[in-house]
Amino acid sequence: MFSKRINALSPSMTIAISSLARDLKAQGKDILSFSAGEPDFDTPRRIKDAAIDAINEGFTRYTAVAGIPELLDAISEKLRRDNGLEYDREMIIASNGAKQSLFNLTQALIDEGDEVIIPAPYWVTYPELVKYAGGKPVIIEASENNGFKITSEQLAAAITPRTKLLILTTPSNPTGAVYSREELLALAKVLEGTEVLVASDEMYEKLVFDGTEFTATASISEEMYRRTITINGLSKAVAMTGWRFGYLASPDKELVKKMISLQSQSTSNINSITQKAAIPALLGEVDEEIETMRRAFEGRAHEATELFNAVDGLSVTRPQGAFYLFVNIKEVSNDSMKFCEELLSRYGVAVVPGIGFGAEGYFRFSFATDIVTIREGIRRIEKFVQELK
Repeated sequence: MFSKRINALSPSMTIAISSLARDLKAQGKDILSFSAGEPDFDTPRRIKDAAIDAINEGFTRYTAVAGIPELLDAISEKLRRDNGLEYDREMIIASNGAKQSLFNLTQALIDEGDEVIIPAPYWVTYPELVKYAGGKPVIIEASENNGFKITSEQLAAAITPRTKLLILTTPSNPTGAVYSREELLALAKVLEGTEVLVASDEMYEKLVFDGTEFTATASISEEMYRRTITINGLSKAVAMTGWRFGYLASPDKELVKKMISLQSQSTSNINSITQKAAIPALLGEVDEEIETMRRAFEGRAHEATELFNAVDGLSVTRPQGAFYLFVNIKEVSNDSMKFCEELLSRYGVAVVPGIGFGAEGYFRFSFATDIVTIREGIRRIEKFVQELK
């Protein structure tokens, strides 16, 4: 009855666990959830005011599929100001979150049998989108010993005549790893002379810690600029998850045109109110609020890392960015799914098993919540681990 495409698609493990945690909490159970990738901060006032103004001004009709001119100009200005990258309006499309940007991209690029290189641990959605497009995910294990980042040698070994795309995430969900300029240059060297494109997911760009410098993949060289599709948005750093705003930029105007065509036949333009609300964020008008959130996440990262590393049987590398810890449980369990299920049922703590990110022996812990809840969650996890040893 159902298509092969839909039967091959797996539901998002992070969404599934977050939904289960909410259901259990609604039943009156004492649940602490560290499963969702959603900031606990409110959307900045300036953004909400821009949305209210748009509503009061009657800005409630259809817009151009890619976004209104003012929005595209704001995205262009953001990329120029923050990343030193030049894109005109025809090189940009706004979508319903970065997830739709990635969906549009894989549908526009990937044919049956095309290979897409994905470093693991990866965001759970990447391989599913590739498979849905008929492609083949080629997984490269980025080891914890190398900071959860792939090497140029690994990339070179993975490329075949069927390779169409490399998906990079910096900073990483789920590990918080950030590729340095030197590391990106090494990967770029491998790609020279190939036709492999790069999708660079930079959603957590603004959330980097301890003096870590973020480098946009497309800024590495003129050649990398030509082959890179930059994907970003405002959900994480600006606490706009529910607003559903993401964008994609590529110097290949024909590719962007194809994605606009696809989006015109699926969702059409994104919410008109969200478009107006996004503009002040893109133009830097809430940078002070972003910095306040970043500092809070940084402090939580420090304390949570210390607390986890004090638990006998667990270890974690302090993240360079994003708001996740990827906790190593290999000393106490070789089944992350079972570990997380039992932790939730017995101690009311929801975290996401590493197997969902392509890395068995870990779980992802989101510290996008208040520090008191984080401390209590880790205390419960410690009690659970003590029972396992």
